[in-house]
Amino acid sequence: MKRDVVFTFSYETYADAAARGMMRPPDRILQTLMSSDEVGNLLVANPFRSLASVAARGIRPAESFPARADRRLITPTRLARRDPVSVPAIVRTYRSYDEQLRTAAARAGMSRTAIVTTNPLVAAFCPFGWADTVTYFGRDDWLSSEARQAYWPAYAAAYRQISESEVGVAAVSQQIIDRIDPRGPAVVVPNGVDPREWMGPRPVAPDWLAAIPGPRAIYVGTIDSRLDVEGIAHLAVLRPDLHIVLLGPTPEPGYTRALREIPNVHQHAGVGRSELVAALRNCDVSLLSHRRTALTEAMSPLKVYEYLAAGLPVVSVDLPPVRGIHERVTFSASTAEMAPQVDDALERGPLTDAQRAAFIEDNSWGSRHRAVLELVLRSSARHRAAAPANV
Repeated sequence: MKRDVVFTFSYETYADAAARGMMRPPDRILQTLMSSDEVGNLLVANPFRSLASVAARGIRPAESFPARADRRLITPTRLARRDPVSVPAIVRTYRSYDEQLRTAAARAGMSRTAIVTTNPLVAAFCPFGWADTVTYFGRDDWLSSEARQAYWPAYAAAYRQISESEVGVAAVSQQIIDRIDPRGPAVVVPNGVDPREWMGPRPVAPDWLAAIPGPRAIYVGTIDSRLDVEGIAHLAVLRPDLHIVLLGPTPEPGYTRALREIPNVHQHAGVGRSELVAALRNCDVSLLSHRRTALTEAMSPLKVYEYLAAGLPVVSVDLPPVRGIHERVTFSASTAEMAPQVDDALERGPLTDAQRAAFIEDNSWGSRHRAVLELVLRSSARHRAAAPANV
């Protein structure tokens, strides 16, 4: 029997997901829900947007949601631009969000509704008395996000509420599960890859990459505080013949100032999915050169799965979620100490075609999402405890 489902983003919208090529884990889960024969009505909810911003900006061109009678997108609105910081005020805010979702679900004729949200505040503080089950999908440990430190008390309260309310939890790492300590059902669902992107002959290298000599070591992703800039600089000086490519957006350009005068370190802005695949498949080794923090120790780095799908050996700092992914992932205590592992990876060369194909098959998003669907579409749980007014 089909189940009706409500899916909510965390802090980004469907337009944001579409603009980046639907490539992050929440985006992929939404794609699976939209195409699943087990899902009846599907209501997709953006995060709150202020009335002023909606009036000023309208619907962006990227908001090309493939709407149909049983697939709808809504954008709940409020006066404030941002969430309040105090926990009681956040509880009141998300009760309002819950009411807007309830109204939209009722208008869509939804019943036996399963909720899946990527926002812990939604999972914790929306009462959802009208829903059948609630599932939280954790891509990051929000309680370790330095960028959202003002909200750490709210996230701590949300984790407690998720646990006590027996909300179902799917997370990309065991570390996130352990930090929430859910009393309800839980499953670890690491990141994966889309075989359609990675199979087939190697594409031609982008012009900007072809202009960089080899051997090339590549790091992809947002260039932010997770990246060990000092370690990259040290590695580049130790191995001047190794050309290190940092591929991705840099929200704070000053963060990588120390790398600008190093001739064998190359930065390039973020690119589309096909160009990303082409870039990875035309490099020689890949790097997971993160600083060790509570946040990075709880991540399941999507880039590692894409590195291996491209056939690249991986040299990584030793982080728990990366252990056991594949034999061609080698570890270093820090980025600054990676030179011997990089030398070994270059000497061994890329994965064979058979190794690459086997990895892609074993780690496809399709295989990952079976576990997510089983959790989201589970039978009705016991009655959900109401979110307290003062947590």
